[in-house]
Parts: sequence; structure tokens; C-alpha cells
Amino acid sequence: MHVIPVLDLKGGEVVRAAKGRRDQYRPIVTPLSASSDVVAVAEGLRTLYPFPIFYVADLDAIEGREPNSAALDRLRAMAEPPQLWVDAGFADAERLSAALAKPSVYPVLGTESQHDDALLQRYRDQPNLILSLDFFGDGFRGPASFLDKPELWPRRIIVMTLAKVGAAAGPDFERLEEIRAKAGDREIIAAGGVRNEADIRTLSSLGIAAALVATSLHDGTLTPEQLASLRA
Repeated sequence: MHVIPVLDLKGGEVVRAAKGRRDQYRPIVTPLSASSDVVAVAEGLRTLYPFPIFYVADLDAIEGREPNSAALDRLRAMAEPPQLWVDAGFADAERLSAALAKPSVYPVLGTESQHDDALLQRYRDQPNLILSLDFFGDGFRGPASFLDKPELWPRRIIVMTLAKVGAAAGPDFERLEEIRAKAGDREIIAAGGVRNEADIRTLSSLGIAAALVATSLHDGTLTPEQLASLRA
């Protein structure tokens, strides 16, 4: 069971997410870093555990603004470069192809950014492509075919429950079980609501491969000892 730290980027800084209300996100304040600088926060997270993967949500790109390309380049230039799972609002073949061509970048195709399933149809066999099924407070965000046609899904699927992000409300176990039942042998990654080690172990018992985590790492409810015991 892998724990994957989340870096939410806005205006070149890491911000603290809360329930998908992106207009309210502010630069993160964390005991793990003296600033909200993306590399400083990533290095701070690695004081807890030598995480090999980071999930990056480029909120500016997702909302149609200039992507945080410089911040991503700095992460890729770290002394021990992490694998980066990047959701940057990919909605056209040119940008998605460019991301797939970058070493150590695994582009995340978020359903909230899609008008149809054409990109998924075209790129689903790319081994580095990750699909994110995005659920907001008002339900699924994206074309219905992404839920109705699991045969289109790539090898890794994130179940993103934004209403639970930063809310300490626990993962959406029911939805995760539902998606897991449709996914066959694909890897399911939980996102949103993970509070502690018990949640991680429950997810593992359900066959979930990994969890995207932020708040419980910064707040100290997932400790270095627990991460080591989980072999995160």
C-alpha cells in the first residue's frame, strides 16, 4: 500500500486544499517547511519518508491559466528526482503528448477537464497515463462514458473525491469499492479524506493500491514510524 504525497500548486506555490473550494486555497503553512516553495515542501515531506512519487495538481493549468511549468521543472531537477503524477488540466492531444514524452512525468487525465472521451480512447494504452475520476460535492464531473465504459480505463485509476480533501472526514470507501469492483486487475488509487494509519490499512484491505495524502502528513497524524511500517 503506497502513500503518495500531494503538492497542490497555485501561483507557483504549494497551497493547502480544502473540499475542492479552489478559490479559498492559500499558501501552505506546515511544520515540514519554512515556506510554501514547492521544492522546500517536497524536501520537507521527504523528512518523513523517502517518497519516490509525488502527485501534483497544477490548479492554474486545470482552471485554464498559465501552467506552473517552472515549479515542475524544479521538482524534476531535485537531487533524487521523484516520479511526478501531474494533473495539469490536459484537454488536447498536443499537451498530453508533450507530457507523456517527459522523463519521470506521468500525466493524469482528469475527467473534469474532458469534453468527451476522445483523448482517453487515443491514449489509454500509454503505460504512463493515469485516469482521474473526479467527484465534487455535486457528483461526478466529466462525460458519463468515463464511468459507463470501464473497458476504456488505463492501468491506473485515481478516484478523486474532492469534497473530502482536507476535511478529515475519512475516505469515500463506498465509492472506492464500487469502482474497484468494475476495474478488474487495474490499480485503484484513493484520493481525499485519508486521516490516519487505520484508514490506510482499511483501504489496503479493500484492494486499493495507493492513497494520495496531504493533510495527515502535514498535521503529523501519519508519522514516520507508521509510514515505515506501511512501507509507503
